[in-house]
Amino acid sequence: MAHGHNHGHGQDHKHHDHGHEMAAHPDQPLARDPVCGMSVDPTAGKPTAEYEGNIFHFCSAGCQKKFEADPARYASGEPRPQEPAKPGALYTCPMHPEIVQDKPGSCPICGMALEPMGVPSGDEGPNPELIDFTRRLWVSAVCSIPLLVLTMGPMFGLPVRAWIGERPTAWLELILATPVVLWAALPFFKRGWDSIVNRSPNMWTLISIGVGTAYGYSVVATLFPDMFPHSFRGHAGSVPVYFEAAAVIVALIFLGQVLELKARERTGSAIRALLDLAPKTARRIAEDGSETDVPLDEVQTGDRLRVRPGDAVPVDGIVLEGRTSIDESMITGEPVPVEKVEGDHVTGGTLNKNGSLIIRTEKIGAETMLAQIVEMVAKAQRSRAPIQGLADAVAFYFVPTVVLVAIVAFIVWAIFGPAPSMIYAIVSAVSVLIIACPCALGLATPMSVMTATGRGAQAGVLTKDAEALERFAKVDTIIIDKTGTLTEGRPKLTDVIAAPGFKEDELLSLAASLERGSEHPLAEAIVEGASARRLKLQDTKDFDAITGKGVRGQISGKAVALGNAAMMQQLGLDAASFKGQADALRSAGKTAMYVAVDGKIAGLVAVADPIKESAAAAISQLHARGLKIIMATGDEERTARAVAAKLDIDEVRAGVLPEGKKALVDQLQAKGAKVAMAGDGVNDAPALAAAYVGIAMGTGADVAMQSAGITLVKGDLNGIVRARHLAEATIRNIKQNLFFAFIYNVLGIPIAAGVLYPIFGTLLSPMIAAAAMSLSSVSVIANALRLRTLKL
Repeated sequence: MAHGHNHGHGQDHKHHDHGHEMAAHPDQPLARDPVCGMSVDPTAGKPTAEYEGNIFHFCSAGCQKKFEADPARYASGEPRPQEPAKPGALYTCPMHPEIVQDKPGSCPICGMALEPMGVPSGDEGPNPELIDFTRRLWVSAVCSIPLLVLTMGPMFGLPVRAWIGERPTAWLELILATPVVLWAALPFFKRGWDSIVNRSPNMWTLISIGVGTAYGYSVVATLFPDMFPHSFRGHAGSVPVYFEAAAVIVALIFLGQVLELKARERTGSAIRALLDLAPKTARRIAEDGSETDVPLDEVQTGDRLRVRPGDAVPVDGIVLEGRTSIDESMITGEPVPVEKVEGDHVTGGTLNKNGSLIIRTEKIGAETMLAQIVEMVAKAQRSRAPIQGLADAVAFYFVPTVVLVAIVAFIVWAIFGPAPSMIYAIVSAVSVLIIACPCALGLATPMSVMTATGRGAQAGVLTKDAEALERFAKVDTIIIDKTGTLTEGRPKLTDVIAAPGFKEDELLSLAASLERGSEHPLAEAIVEGASARRLKLQDTKDFDAITGKGVRGQISGKAVALGNAAMMQQLGLDAASFKGQADALRSAGKTAMYVAVDGKIAGLVAVADPIKESAAAAISQLHARGLKIIMATGDEERTARAVAAKLDIDEVRAGVLPEGKKALVDQLQAKGAKVAMAGDGVNDAPALAAAYVGIAMGTGADVAMQSAGITLVKGDLNGIVRARHLAEATIRNIKQNLFFAFIYNVLGIPIAAGVLYPIFGTLLSPMIAAAAMSLSSVSVIANALRLRTLKL
């Protein structure tokens, strides 16, 4: 696909100019998109590209990308057949991963649209089902609102029916409800039919039977009112109709479906964000030494590539020449750049900070570490089948029971009922089906979730979907990344220890003056520490960085050096007198550096990534809620244990690579633990996606946020405590809603079937059945809105 080639950078300014040219010709004819063949209005500000002096217009950026990858192919103007799906592309159901098909369609078990397996290419365009359902939602809503006004108006002192007349109102309702039921609701009827054919009754079975019955009964009542007994007539002699029930159910269900599809669409963008880390081109060095930029997919194993300062490393390789520091935070999550010299390995997607390198390509395409992380995230996302909702479990038994009750009621009334027994039989069967239709069932979960997510957002807890909340309420183990989650993620100066004959400020001023020339985060921490003490910095001459050891230079005529023990050894200095203090600092999780002035050790400066102020209190609250806490970090053991000891963390896993974090999640889950993973780096994305629930700290990488079910805006652990509280309250609320959704139906079904008729001589009219159905919806909405006042 087109993401491998992107030659579009140089054309941005051209596009912009053409946009102005085109705007001047409002009467210009429509242009044809050379990629997909669609008609495009040249004045609509759509993407354009120039090739051989011609301007081409595109319907979307996806088509523009494809054109720019191969302009000669598309510019020839020949009609192109629709590109087939990749050979061997498979589709699976997000709810039932065991369903795998070789073409798009809907799931035979639950009726959901199947999604493509594998890594998305990044230019599929919008989800056609989301576009279709949004259109159907609008049609349903536009028709349902006047229907509600016609039926509910009289209850609120608006006598609409009296103004229009009972009979014309019924016809008007028929006209408004017909497009909703016979066009908009078609996908629901198809899913309902599939559920019957596949013997897997679910919400769609009830919805299609209920909507179909309410509509069919109302059509008969409108066209042939004389068929019905007098006791079922209204004051004007008309038979009550339930068109609004049918239309409103459809509109509400579409609302839930559209919200769900939007949440599902966001999961793919996590993988696209990962793919974007890899550069689109690489600078290849030919045998004769000449250098050319080539598309990434033309790079072969063994090629020599130049990586300039500020560039992303294109592929996994080994350094042949040069030295630099590389920001590997996207792979390791650690903020400190890693020094690279000849013979060191570099990873595709990481960022070259300062020096220039020549590397030899070792792994390309799907073999690179970045591609493997992408594949891991894609797999983990696919494998995460949500819990089949409680509603579906109840529906499985509820549906056949309701249909059976309706049939029994029909038979009993037809045989034993008073004349006209057939009409009594039809009315009782219809009443049973209408009161049983799970109108409130479609609302029970979305209403709680919408309210809870709104309340959570106010408290800095963002949730991707209902499933994340439901799962988080059941979690018993949390894996927490150290850097950026427990700690600030930005090193700070912590200690300055001066040798006899030196002052602390003098020592720090010299160290900061020397480090001002370096781009290392540890250097930044020393410079920031000096400016916080308002110290004056001096100019450095003959600055020299010794890779992996430290820096040195001349300041005001003094030879100053700053670095590790190896650096001091190289300078022939004995650091033994400070070894004890340096070790103590390291045991406290700090990085200690020696400072030498004119051939003498002048003292130590220490830098650490400080623990977040909120961390200790949050961990004790999580312990109080019965959660086990494990710290997994790419950092070395000593630093990790120092942080864990301060925070009373249950278990420590140090030196963990991205695969290791995901393996740890899988290992714990295999033992039956319900694991939540909290992290903020790209390296955490596979583990976040594989965990029972992923929690992204909002201060971190976009990919982490996309792979996680829950994102904490402030990125502190108190957010996890708030999220847990919110999750528990939401699940409790959903269960209450399901109770309200079913209780009216369960109590109403026997009455609708006519059990009270022999005693009181009353039969539940479908009108009251519809009112009971509405009452369950009102109860559900009122209960869900209580979440707005939840104290977090």
